[in-house]
Amino acid sequence: RSEGARQPFTDTDTADEAVRATCDDATTCKRFATSKGYWKDPYIQYFARSVGERKAPEINRGYYARVQGVNHLLDAFIKKAECDCQVINLGAGLDTTFWRLKDENLMPRKFFEVDFPTVVARKIHNIKTKPPLSKPIIETHSTDSLLLDAHSLDSDRYCIIGADLRDVSNLDEKLKKFQLNPELPTLLLSECVLVYMTPSQSSNLVHWAAETFHTAMFINYEQVNMSDRFGQVMIENLQRRQCTLAGVEACQSLDSQKERFLKTGWENADALDMMTVYSMLPQDDVARIERLEFLDERELLQQLLQHYSICWASKDKHNLGKTHLCNC
Repeated sequence: RSEGARQPFTDTDTADEAVRATCDDATTCKRFATSKGYWKDPYIQYFARSVGERKAPEINRGYYARVQGVNHLLDAFIKKAECDCQVINLGAGLDTTFWRLKDENLMPRKFFEVDFPTVVARKIHNIKTKPPLSKPIIETHSTDSLLLDAHSLDSDRYCIIGADLRDVSNLDEKLKKFQLNPELPTLLLSECVLVYMTPSQSSNLVHWAAETFHTAMFINYEQVNMSDRFGQVMIENLQRRQCTLAGVEACQSLDSQKERFLKTGWENADALDMMTVYSMLPQDDVARIERLEFLDERELLQQLLQHYSICWASKDKHNLGKTHLCNC
């Protein structure tokens, strides 16, 4: 192919490789924070070999706010639907939510994960070789045969698919092949995923979700307020690692985050920066985690959390009832 005809992004690009590396960052940060007692995750150890080097207290508190905030919305949706729903984690990486939901008796009808085929291959290998991961999948499966190959795993209640989220028609085809049901209330989740796609690629994905499901919620966790100096430094740090934030224009403000959804077919959208989320979490638990490590400069935590947000959009033909972070 001539250079001129080249796609702006292909699976072999350094850009994609750098994005895949962010999945390891998230896993090692979560492993470290759980080792310190910020929250419990007995499964993360099977995806991150060691606790790794120390992470700064503000990073640990940031991950705590992210995990608690996203889980609050996710769990509230599943409870409202009385588990008669499905979850699609887009760009799931080595996330352990499926196992947590099973332990807490909050399993949706089916839990789907999608990520780059190379990330999926690693996750499947870990599941195959670690009985604490594979047993819960086998326990929730009704027949003797599980579909398992290098880039996909499919069981009755849990499915992992290797696909590129920028190719929406291929994504749709693969999900439907693995029994995605457009009639079921559906929760879609993406954490620091859309920001690595161009605005038109992420709009296509978000629009596909709004078109496909009549009762749905989309939770998006990612950067916000990126046009100030702190935001610019974040962008430069990522660029040094070959990570280009192709979709940073949607991360200018909470309004631009909501707008992405409102202009692609979603009825309602709300967004909060993570400092606000942190202040709304159950304060007895926040007090507990703040005792775990001394934080020298609270301003640094505030700056960091003001540059991340949770945005959640919904469309609700069945009047499932809007889920709000505010009813903590």
